Amino acid sequence: KHPPTEGDCKAWMAIAIDEGHYEGEDLSGLNVGLMVEIPGRMAEGGWKVAAYVDERASGKAYNGLLQIFSGAAGGTTGLFTMLVSDIVGAEREKVEIVREGNRRGLYIGRKIQGEIEMIEGASPDHPVMISNSKYWMGPDIIAARGLKSRVRDYGRIWDFGGKSAEICPIDWGGPK
Repeated sequence: KHPPTEGDCKAWMAIAIDEGHYEGEDLSGLNVGLMVEIPGRMAEGGWKVAAYVDERASGKAYNGLLQIFSGAAGGTTGLFTMLVSDIVGAEREKVEIVREGNRRGLYIGRKIQGEIEMIEGASPDHPVMISNSKYWMGPDIIAARGLKSRVRDYGRIWDFGGKSAEICPIDWGGPK
């Protein structure tokens, strides 16, 4: 409900698909990276997005992932059709997602290099969390801080390390 602190929101997203399929094609184990530029409040749309699909994806999986992340596949991600106004690019890349302890990383060559760290909670075994939220991606959000966030692609040169970050376990489904 609140506008972004700096007027707009620039972000990268890392999606590790632990288990999934699209029209019978297995997507399990694939990764997707997104570069996202949001001009104001998230819900007001106008997003510009670039998609980086795991180079290991078959042709059918690649096309399916583009359908999912453009919103064209419907289901939970159908919301993207209302939020995204411009897909600035989509390409196959080596999309490396690293999960080590309380750190996460996204590496897409020199295009995106991102590292975040969960914020330690009162119990060292559990990070700070926001639970039962109305956030469309998922109700539980892990608070994190950006350690390194560099984006160099599609005319964007962003460096926003040290800013806030979040980790959101998601359970998305397609149309029934």
